[in-house]
Order: sequence, then C-alpha cells, then structure tokens
Amino acid sequence: MKNVLKTLPLLAILFVVTSCSSVKVAADYDKNANFGEYKTFAFFKNGIDKAEISDLDKRRILRAIEAELLAKGFTKSEKPDVLVSLFTKSNQRVDVYNNSWGYNNWGWGGFGPGWGWGWNQQPAVSTSTEGVLFVDLIDAKKKELVWQGMGTGYLTRNMEKKEERIKEFVSEIMMKYPPAIQ
Repeated sequence: MKNVLKTLPLLAILFVVTSCSSVKVAADYDKNANFGEYKTFAFFKNGIDKAEISDLDKRRILRAIEAELLAKGFTKSEKPDVLVSLFTKSNQRVDVYNNSWGYNNWGWGGFGPGWGWGWNQQPAVSTSTEGVLFVDLIDAKKKELVWQGMGTGYLTRNMEKKEERIKEFVSEIMMKYPPAIQ
C-alpha cells in the first residue's frame, strides 16, 4: 500500500505528459500558387541534408511523406512539379510541479508539520523533448516555397513507437495540404 501511495504523484505527472501527446499543426501557403497544377514530386536533397536529425529518422520521415503524397494522387518524378524539403527543431521542456499530495511526505498534516500524509514541499521535475517538423513544398520551376506545414509535439525515445509517432506527425501535417483556398 505504501508503494502505491508513493507512486500516485508520479502517475499524475505521467498522465499530464501523455495527455499532451497530440500533434499541433499549422500550415502557410502562397495564395497565388495553383495547387491543382502540382501532380509530381521529388525530394530536395540539398534541403534534406541540412536537417539536423539522424539518417534513420530522415528516412522514416521521407517514407511517411512519400506515402502521404502518393495517397493524395501525386507521383514521384525525375522532372517534378514540386520539390519536398524538410527541417526540424527540438526544444527541451522542463516542468516543475510544486505541490503533490501523498504519504511519507514532509509537510503540514492534520497535527502540524512532520512526516505522514500532507503536501509535499519538494518540487517534482520532469523533462520532455518537444519536436517541430517542417515540411516544405517548393515550386520546382520557380524555385519558390509555395506551401509549408508544421507539426509540433512530444517525441519518444522508444524505438518501437518512434516510426508510429513520425507517421502521426507527417499525417497530421499533410492533412493541411492542399490548402482550402477561399
């Protein structure tokens, strides 16, 4: 019972972190671009090479982007209408929780200060990595950026879940393409 009571604050922190695991997306685009003309794509090697992530993650991202574009009716081509590039950023997030209720904590209880049930005066600190993935579509003839999608969310270090998380990022971003032009 003691161990269960000790882990309740940790479970609460875990719940807060995992409940924020969705990907937030946004997109921007050139209002003068005719997105109906874009039917073929290729990857922009120079831009992709500059992305500061592992080659394994680059391949995972590129495969996910390719799958999404193919599902949207694009075809891969040596003479593409659009070039696809990407870049990434990551931010270390530190959360400090000042209060937690539990047993075996020093704090104020029913009979004054001491050990037992009470508010924990020691802050709990957790860190997580928030990643940002940018997917750029560049008009191949004009060499101009015509669409940019951005996804922000928490990254996982779990290798089994990494590919799934990357697919989720890319899928959410590519839902914004083509833009709903009004």
